[in-house]
Amino acid sequence: MIGKLKGIIDEIGDDYVLVDVHGVCYEAFCSTRTLSRMGSAGEAVVLFIETYVREDQLKLFGFLSALEREWFNLLQSVQGVGAKVALAVLSTLTPSELANAIALQDKTAVSRAPGVGPKVAIRIVTELKNKAPAFAGEASSGIGFKQELGEGVAAAPVSDAVSALTNLGYSRDQAASAVAAAMKTAGEGADSAKLIRFGLKELAR
Repeated sequence: MIGKLKGIIDEIGDDYVLVDVHGVCYEAFCSTRTLSRMGSAGEAVVLFIETYVREDQLKLFGFLSALEREWFNLLQSVQGVGAKVALAVLSTLTPSELANAIALQDKTAVSRAPGVGPKVAIRIVTELKNKAPAFAGEASSGIGFKQELGEGVAAAPVSDAVSALTNLGYSRDQAASAVAAAMKTAGEGADSAKLIRFGLKELAR
Protein backbone atom coordinates (compact mmCIF):
# COMPACT_ATOMS: atom_id res chain seq x y z
CA MET A 1 0.00 0.00 0.00
CA ILE A 2 1.11 3.57 -0.68
CA GLY A 3 0.85 5.80 2.40
CA LYS A 4 2.63 8.96 1.29
CA LEU A 5 4.08 10.47 -1.88
CA LYS A 6 6.99 12.92 -1.96
CA GLY A 7 7.78 14.29 -5.39
CA ILE A 8 7.32 17.02 -7.96
CA ILE A 9 3.95 18.14 -9.35
CA ASP A 10 3.83 17.09 -13.00
CA GLU A 11 0.24 18.08 -13.82
CA ILE A 12 -2.90 19.26 -12.04
CA GLY A 13 -6.32 18.38 -13.46
CA ASP A 14 -9.86 19.18 -12.40
CA ASP A 15 -9.91 16.46 -9.74
CA TYR A 16 -6.44 14.92 -9.75
CA VAL A 17 -2.73 15.62 -9.58
CA LEU A 18 0.16 13.74 -11.19
CA VAL A 19 3.14 13.51 -8.86
CA ASP A 20 6.53 12.64 -10.36
CA VAL A 21 8.46 10.46 -7.92
CA HIS A 22 11.89 9.75 -9.41
CA GLY A 23 10.51 9.50 -12.93
CA VAL A 24 7.34 7.56 -12.08
CA CYS A 25 4.12 9.62 -12.19
CA TYR A 26 1.38 8.71 -9.73
CA GLU A 27 -2.18 9.92 -10.24
CA ALA A 28 -3.93 10.95 -7.03
CA PHE A 29 -7.51 12.17 -6.83
CA CYS A 30 -7.95 15.17 -4.51
CA SER A 31 -10.53 17.63 -3.25
CA THR A 32 -10.63 20.96 -5.08
CA ARG A 33 -9.50 22.65 -1.86
CA THR A 34 -6.39 20.44 -1.75
CA LEU A 35 -5.63 21.03 -5.43
CA SER A 36 -5.87 24.80 -4.96
CA ARG A 37 -3.38 24.75 -2.08
CA MET A 38 -0.66 22.49 -3.41
CA GLY A 39 1.14 24.85 -5.78
CA SER A 40 1.76 24.41 -9.49
CA ALA A 41 3.62 22.15 -11.91
CA GLY A 42 7.31 21.87 -11.14
CA GLU A 43 6.92 22.48 -7.40
CA ALA A 44 7.61 19.92 -4.68
CA VAL A 45 4.66 18.33 -2.90
CA VAL A 46 4.01 15.83 -0.12
CA LEU A 47 0.70 13.99 -0.18
CA PHE A 48 -0.81 11.67 2.39
CA ILE A 49 -2.32 8.83 0.38
CA GLU A 50 -5.33 6.58 0.83
CA THR A 51 -5.02 3.59 -1.49
CA TYR A 52 -8.15 1.94 -2.87
CA VAL A 53 -7.75 -1.52 -4.36
CA ARG A 54 -10.70 -3.07 -6.17
CA GLU A 55 -10.95 -6.08 -8.47
CA ASP A 56 -10.88 -3.91 -11.57
CA GLN A 57 -9.01 -0.80 -10.42
CA LEU A 58 -6.45 0.79 -8.13
CA LYS A 59 -6.99 4.41 -7.11
CA LEU A 60 -4.97 6.81 -5.01
CA PHE A 61 -6.56 9.68 -3.08
CA GLY A 62 -4.25 12.46 -1.96
CA PHE A 63 -4.38 14.88 0.98
CA LEU A 64 -2.10 17.62 2.27
CA SER A 65 -2.61 16.52 5.89
CA ALA A 66 -3.24 13.30 7.78
CA LEU A 67 -6.24 15.05 9.36
CA GLU A 68 -7.92 15.54 5.98
CA ARG A 69 -7.29 11.89 5.15
CA GLU A 70 -8.86 10.85 8.45
CA TRP A 71 -11.99 12.85 7.67
CA PHE A 72 -12.12 11.31 4.20
CA ASN A 73 -12.28 7.84 5.73
CA LEU A 74 -14.63 8.90 8.53
CA LEU A 75 -17.13 10.41 6.10
CA GLN A 76 -17.30 7.14 4.20
CA SER A 77 -18.43 5.30 7.32
CA VAL A 78 -21.77 7.07 6.82
CA GLN A 79 -24.36 5.22 4.77
CA GLY A 80 -24.63 6.64 1.26
CA VAL A 81 -21.28 8.43 1.35
CA GLY A 82 -18.59 7.17 -1.02
CA ALA A 83 -15.24 8.55 -2.06
CA LYS A 84 -16.77 11.05 -4.51
CA VAL A 85 -19.15 12.54 -1.95
CA ALA A 86 -16.45 12.58 0.75
CA LEU A 87 -14.17 14.58 -1.54
CA ALA A 88 -17.05 16.94 -2.34
CA VAL A 89 -17.58 17.62 1.37
CA LEU A 90 -13.86 18.24 1.88
CA SER A 91 -13.86 20.52 -1.16
CA THR A 92 -16.57 22.63 0.50
CA LEU A 93 -15.59 22.54 4.19
CA THR A 94 -12.22 22.54 5.92
CA PRO A 95 -11.73 19.86 8.62
CA SER A 96 -12.38 22.45 11.36
CA GLU A 97 -15.51 23.73 9.60
CA LEU A 98 -16.75 20.15 9.22
CA ALA A 99 -16.06 19.49 12.90
CA ASN A 100 -18.03 22.60 13.82
CA ALA A 101 -20.94 21.56 11.59
CA ILE A 102 -21.09 18.13 13.22
CA ALA A 103 -20.74 19.55 16.74
CA LEU A 104 -23.58 22.02 16.10
CA GLN A 105 -25.65 19.52 14.08
CA ASP A 106 -25.60 22.01 11.20
CA LYS A 107 -26.90 19.99 8.26
CA THR A 108 -27.23 23.17 6.17
CA ALA A 109 -23.47 23.70 6.13
CA VAL A 110 -22.83 20.09 5.09
CA SER A 111 -25.52 20.16 2.40
CA ARG A 112 -23.63 22.95 0.60
CA ALA A 113 -21.34 20.26 -0.80
CA PRO A 114 -22.24 19.16 -4.36
CA GLY A 115 -24.11 15.86 -4.38
CA VAL A 116 -25.02 16.02 -0.69
CA GLY A 117 -28.78 16.20 -0.24
CA PRO A 118 -30.63 16.96 3.02
CA LYS A 119 -30.97 13.28 4.00
CA VAL A 120 -27.27 12.54 3.52
CA ALA A 121 -26.34 15.74 5.36
CA ILE A 122 -28.50 14.70 8.32
CA ARG A 123 -26.86 11.26 8.39
CA ILE A 124 -23.39 12.83 8.33
CA VAL A 125 -23.99 15.18 11.26
CA THR A 126 -25.86 12.60 13.35
CA GLU A 127 -23.80 9.48 12.68
CA LEU A 128 -20.45 11.23 13.07
CA LYS A 129 -21.35 13.16 16.22
CA ASN A 130 -19.89 10.46 18.47
CA LYS A 131 -17.42 9.01 15.98
CA ALA A 132 -15.42 12.13 15.17
CA PRO A 133 -11.90 11.72 16.58
CA ALA A 134 -10.68 14.20 19.17
CA PHE A 135 -7.98 15.49 16.84
CA ALA A 136 -10.49 16.36 14.13
CA GLY A 137 -10.91 19.81 15.64
CA GLU A 138 -11.70 21.34 18.99
CA ALA A 139 -15.37 21.69 18.17
CA SER A 140 -15.80 17.96 17.67
CA SER A 141 -14.64 16.86 21.12
CA GLY A 142 -16.13 17.19 24.58
CA ILE A 143 -19.26 19.09 23.64
CA GLY A 144 -22.00 16.48 23.99
CA PHE A 145 -25.15 18.37 23.12
CA LYS A 146 -28.27 16.84 24.70
CA GLN A 147 -31.06 17.45 22.28
CA GLU A 148 -33.54 15.82 20.01
CA LEU A 149 -31.79 15.51 16.68
CA GLY A 150 -35.02 15.80 14.74
CA GLU A 151 -34.09 17.17 11.36
CA GLY A 152 -30.45 17.58 12.35
CA VAL A 153 -30.83 21.15 13.62
CA ALA A 154 -29.08 22.29 16.79
CA ALA A 155 -31.07 23.11 19.94
CA ALA A 156 -32.69 26.55 19.96
CA PRO A 157 -30.19 28.28 22.32
CA VAL A 158 -27.29 27.10 20.16
CA SER A 159 -28.81 28.10 16.83
CA ASP A 160 -30.01 31.41 18.32
CA ALA A 161 -26.51 32.20 19.59
CA VAL A 162 -24.94 31.41 16.22
CA SER A 163 -27.55 33.59 14.50
CA ALA A 164 -26.95 36.47 16.92
CA LEU A 165 -23.19 36.42 16.39
CA THR A 166 -23.71 36.26 12.65
CA ASN A 167 -25.95 39.32 12.84
CA LEU A 168 -23.12 41.13 14.62
CA GLY A 169 -21.00 40.76 11.52
CA TYR A 170 -19.11 37.53 12.15
CA SER A 171 -19.08 34.82 9.50
CA ARG A 172 -21.18 31.72 10.12
CA ASP A 173 -18.04 29.61 10.52
CA GLN A 174 -16.59 32.04 13.08
CA ALA A 175 -19.88 32.15 14.97
CA ALA A 176 -20.27 28.36 14.94
CA SER A 177 -16.71 27.85 16.19
CA ALA A 178 -17.17 30.41 18.97
CA VAL A 179 -20.46 28.90 20.16
CA ALA A 180 -19.01 25.38 20.05
CA ALA A 181 -16.15 26.58 22.28
CA ALA A 182 -18.61 28.45 24.49
CA MET A 183 -20.56 25.25 25.10
CA LYS A 184 -17.51 23.76 26.79
CA THR A 185 -17.30 26.69 29.21
CA ALA A 186 -20.97 27.51 29.72
CA GLY A 187 -22.24 23.93 29.95
CA GLU A 188 -24.86 21.97 28.05
CA GLY A 189 -27.88 23.70 29.62
CA ALA A 190 -26.75 27.26 28.93
CA ASP A 191 -29.27 29.66 27.43
CA SER A 192 -28.63 31.70 24.30
CA ALA A 193 -27.66 34.86 26.21
CA LYS A 194 -24.92 33.01 28.08
CA LEU A 195 -23.68 31.33 24.91
CA ILE A 196 -23.55 34.69 23.14
CA ARG A 197 -21.60 36.23 26.02
CA PHE A 198 -19.08 33.40 26.15
CA GLY A 199 -18.97 33.29 22.36
CA LEU A 200 -18.01 36.95 22.20
CA LYS A 201 -15.20 36.29 24.67
CA GLU A 202 -13.92 33.53 22.40
CA LEU A 203 -14.04 35.83 19.38
CA ALA A 204 -12.20 38.57 21.27
CA ARG A 205 -9.17 36.35 21.90
